[in-house]
Amino acid sequence: MNSSRKPSHPHSQRNLSSEIGLFIALNQEIFAELLTFVDFAEKFTIGFVEINFPPDAEILVEALKTNPECRDIQFVTMNFSDANLRFLRDEIVQILPTLEIESNKKLVLIVEGLEKSIGVYGDYPPVLQDLNFVRDAYKRTVPHPILFILPDYALTRLAKFAPDFWAWQSGMFRFQTPQITKDYAINEAQNTERIIDRLEPPEKQERIDLLHRLLMEYKPTGHHPIGENLRNCTNILHQLGVAYLSKREPIKAREYLEEAEKIAHEFQDSTFHAEVLNTLGESYSQQRQFDTAIAYYQKSLSISQQLQNPRGEIAALFKLGSAYLNLRQFTQATIFYQQCLEIQQQIGDRYSSASIYHQMGMIAQELREFEKARRNYQQALAIKIEFGDRYSQAVTYHQLGIVAQELREFEEARRNYQQALAIDIEYGDRYSSASTYHQLGRVAQDLREFEEARRNYQQALAITIEFGDHYNQAKIYHQLGYVAQNLGEFEEAQRNYQQALAINIEFGDRYSQASTYHELGRVAQNLGEFDKAQRNYQQALAIKIEFGDRYSQASTYHNLGILAQELREFEEARCNYQQALVIKIEFGDRYSQASTYGQLGTLAEAEENYAEARVHLQTALEIYVEYKDEYRGAIAREALERLSE
Repeated sequence: MNSSRKPSHPHSQRNLSSEIGLFIALNQEIFAELLTFVDFAEKFTIGFVEINFPPDAEILVEALKTNPECRDIQFVTMNFSDANLRFLRDEIVQILPTLEIESNKKLVLIVEGLEKSIGVYGDYPPVLQDLNFVRDAYKRTVPHPILFILPDYALTRLAKFAPDFWAWQSGMFRFQTPQITKDYAINEAQNTERIIDRLEPPEKQERIDLLHRLLMEYKPTGHHPIGENLRNCTNILHQLGVAYLSKREPIKAREYLEEAEKIAHEFQDSTFHAEVLNTLGESYSQQRQFDTAIAYYQKSLSISQQLQNPRGEIAALFKLGSAYLNLRQFTQATIFYQQCLEIQQQIGDRYSSASIYHQMGMIAQELREFEKARRNYQQALAIKIEFGDRYSQAVTYHQLGIVAQELREFEEARRNYQQALAIDIEYGDRYSSASTYHQLGRVAQDLREFEEARRNYQQALAITIEFGDHYNQAKIYHQLGYVAQNLGEFEEAQRNYQQALAINIEFGDRYSQASTYHELGRVAQNLGEFDKAQRNYQQALAIKIEFGDRYSQASTYHNLGILAQELREFEEARCNYQQALVIKIEFGDRYSQASTYGQLGTLAEAEENYAEARVHLQTALEIYVEYKDEYRGAIAREALERLSE
């Protein structure tokens, strides 16, 4: 419980007495009724006051305290803003003995902040369940009048979920919101889409709370807005959808977006309708339901094309490209991104082309065309620097780090990640820093600095948990499993992989499951559970084939080879190694060819074909020396020395 009161935004820099005058002038009749209520209320009496914004609650309380008719009343404000509050009566009972009660005055309690624990949606808030349950105890333990100051939506939920308590009310007082408060709230909310992703969770929740309060202004319970109120209502519904998407709550977001879309469809403003359709598509993309998302993006594109709105076309085309990129349909994704570029060039929008070059870099990266990816990222970065967009440079530095890492340029990778991290920290974007900590963990892992890798992964995991990003926790659990596996902590590795797998299954991300099944196969193999290992590898391979990911099939064929070799099924082992090698050569992955040459060498050694073993191991050693991998080079050298003996 926090009984202190901090100044509220729109009134903090203004004359309080003037604000009181304006507020009372707007609500003269209802304020008079409230004065009568507090004058006659005795012992335990309940009054509900509907005020949608805390600044106005502050004004009202001050108006009561300074009103001459209330000189014989002592008002005590209690602010219960804990979202996890359950036992309100217990909290009040604890506070009452600590109050300095004026003996010659009647005590009236004012309860604020309860909307936090009542919430906006969901069934039966615990605080209301308890409020209903202990209603009779209030008469005995809280023998004073209480004014509950709550916004519209909280009062509606209180009446629904605590009907017995609600029935005891002796007064209901609805106050209108002054224009100054509305203007301030609209100003605060209008930039939601641009900045909400960068807000810390508490600030994000404050913004959502503000939007809900605004929604009550334009769409009070039991009323249907018309005219300008309907338009404002639709904008707020859309912004609420965007806000819930930023919290990765797509189902909740859709409640507001679908209502916004229904209203927007009736407006003449088709530009806004196209924007809402894009956001609806994004809600399905978050759930990896890309086919449904694409249908919404196509509708949005069609509207923008009919309106000859090039910026609307670009927005829809970009989202279509991203959806197909997620589906690993790279040719189709490229077509949409190229269409974006053409329109941007036609309208002379050089700045926005940076994001397209960035996405084209991602496609090249997925196709393992790393130099092409680097060129695209560098082009994106140059434009961002040219236009002074320092904040969005971070994501491109991050991707340049991944390219350098794939090319085993680890110091270059680390420099790029550090630049990305510095920008995220500079702009207070804690959420985005999680992915960079994750990649710094990957660099440390590649350098076999496993404890350093674990520290970075743990930092990334803590941030994703803090921001409620359950989906992206999967890849971090996967990497934590990999670290544990390399440290010989097989049970720990298995637990982490299973957590990663469960999340990917939950979100329907079948493609990402492949790499985790692969690693679970390795763990089972390390534990001597060969049948289980084979099942996991085959499951991984089936998914990779299903998604046409030929390159990553190589690692699974390689491991199937190791498994067959351990079972002394030498022909099967050789067949798998050869398949892995063909793919690695096809994709120009010279570095990882070394591990397969090494395995072919140990296979030949097991078959006592020492000449062939020496050729393969020598090839592996040469590649490791070329890539300055001293750790694996030492293993290949040791195997060659063993052959010489």
